[in-house]
Amino acid sequence: MSESYSPVPELNLLKEFEDRLGPVYYSEGFELCEYGGDAGLHTWSEDAEFLSRFIPFAQANGTGSHYALWRCDDRADLAALPVVFVGDEGDLYVIARDLRELFRLLAIDSEPVSEGFLDPDIVEEHSEGHTEFLAWLDRTFGLGAPEDPEALWNARKEHDDRFRAWAGGFVELGDD
Repeated sequence: MSESYSPVPELNLLKEFEDRLGPVYYSEGFELCEYGGDAGLHTWSEDAEFLSRFIPFAQANGTGSHYALWRCDDRADLAALPVVFVGDEGDLYVIARDLRELFRLLAIDSEPVSEGFLDPDIVEEHSEGHTEFLAWLDRTFGLGAPEDPEALWNARKEHDDRFRAWAGGFVELGDD
């Protein structure tokens, strides 16, 4: 039996990187947590259909926000599922179209809830393991930080609209 972190190869590679790097941040506030664990989603709704569509896998910041894969359909490639931000202050939205896109956003090294998080120039000091993360991201996936973070952010809107329509059947969502 495998001792893998998850059934998602991309997350397993990230977990191996994180374990090798040690107890330091490589993107502001981001840290893998128990795959499929609790991300506070039950505080949104206890409806089994709602809860069964999320697979939490990481902390998004130091205050209790998380990332989860959204099972928008029954595709076999879990890494291709949209990634949802489950905020500790009432935010619930698609942050990335898939895991690799999230990894590119993590390369900005800014918490997703901070003002202007898509602006790489807002980061005054990078996380301790940031340089190693950028090298790993390039070596492993041939990816880097987005050249146009706003375009990447706008590209996820179709997924977010679909998510908001679905989630709105279970919970009350605020404005975009």
